[in-house]
Amino acid sequence: MKSDACLSRRSVIQSLVGGSLMLPGILSELLADTSAPAPAEVDPLAPRAPHFAPKAKRVIFLNMSGGASHVDSFDYKPKLIEDHNKSFLVPPRMLEAFAPNNRVVEKYFKRPQWEFKQRGESGLWISELFPHIAGCADDLCLLRSMKNDHPDHFQATLGIHTGSVTFPRPSVGSWVSYGLGTENRNLPSFVVLAPHLPYAGGQVWASDFLPGCHQGTLVAPGAEPIANIKPRQAASELQEMELGLSQFLNRRHRSGREDDANLAARIKSFETAYGMQSAAPEAFDLTHESDATLQLYGLPRGSTKGFAWQCLMARRLAERGVRFVELIDTGASNNWDSHGDMNAHGPLAKNVDQPIAGLLKDLKSRGMLAETLVVWTTEFGRTPFNTGKDAKGREHHAEVFTSWMAGGGVKGGISYGSSDEHGCDVAEDEVHIHDFHATILHLLGLNHTRLTYRHAGRDYRLTDVAGRVVHDVIA
Repeated sequence: MKSDACLSRRSVIQSLVGGSLMLPGILSELLADTSAPAPAEVDPLAPRAPHFAPKAKRVIFLNMSGGASHVDSFDYKPKLIEDHNKSFLVPPRMLEAFAPNNRVVEKYFKRPQWEFKQRGESGLWISELFPHIAGCADDLCLLRSMKNDHPDHFQATLGIHTGSVTFPRPSVGSWVSYGLGTENRNLPSFVVLAPHLPYAGGQVWASDFLPGCHQGTLVAPGAEPIANIKPRQAASELQEMELGLSQFLNRRHRSGREDDANLAARIKSFETAYGMQSAAPEAFDLTHESDATLQLYGLPRGSTKGFAWQCLMARRLAERGVRFVELIDTGASNNWDSHGDMNAHGPLAKNVDQPIAGLLKDLKSRGMLAETLVVWTTEFGRTPFNTGKDAKGREHHAEVFTSWMAGGGVKGGISYGSSDEHGCDVAEDEVHIHDFHATILHLLGLNHTRLTYRHAGRDYRLTDVAGRVVHDVIA
């Protein structure tokens, strides 16, 4: 009788479902609740081993908001120059990029606004829009056959970050944080440096159904990048006592609320914030950077704004163990969305060109580029055609566009995939956004089909039920 009275919950569950046709599924769900938690569940930010040996340890993700034109930058199309102002019958799916009152089938090709030249020993064709980045051609792997699933900014921005253009999902940075944890507990595992909110706002770096500690920490360039980072209490011993009391009260409050993910994330955020008070001020202090380094990025000494500051901070955060750093150059306005005049691309490119080249050169000189995957992308490209002859602008174009990668185990000085002779559609080796994400995860040692999270009765992953690793770009 005594042994019967001491039956464990596990034994009771096994007994109750023993004759059920749903036995395997029920057992996996219920017995999981009684199993000992894995270390990463006790501490969700603890470093995790990758699925296999990685090429890269971290990612710096450069997001050009608004839709940078592929045919004016990294996708050279001589035929587009030759056929300037010739008519083109636009397929129905491409017309969706135009306003409803502007969906006339007959459009006209528009030549590139900037001259293309072959760059470096590799001979990659890159335009004068990015002269400094062009100087790093032999480190670049151009993906000239990218494809997104939606021609509108909000949805396409979600797509390039989360793999879904219809529903909010965890950001790629959140998935990386979830899969690998952090190398520095005093800094967030996922940091976003952005002067303004982008399209889709905070959903761009949200963790959605993943534990909240994996969402990105937004840092805005300026005199105080992270608010309230300096301790108000000068005496460290007193602050530690206050933190100890806070942790005691938090643990007591959480007792009986273990399933409240938001509460757990909030408690963890306070613990991370305490560590950041010691680590972040040093990380964001550029006073010890040399004049040569500042000049490399084009950053005036003492400046705390601009994309040059963001790029230099990305390097500093990366070398201090931050797993995923995203840089957004503008926001939901005054960006690359050059409907009216492609000349607007000029100052936007000048803002990012030297800083990005400086970042690549700086990482390389410090021996970090080999283990740091630098990704440059935009949510979609721009149409190689427009409504009138000699049109000044271009419309949205998700059918094909160009992104690039450098370092982190990718081949340098190559291009992968291609668009057709005018840059209108994918001609060969399409890289869908799911393939893009699968390749990023693979370079980090993560199998995109195994990096899953159970939510609402199903296993979710960044690449949904698709995605292939583009092995041809991997060194």
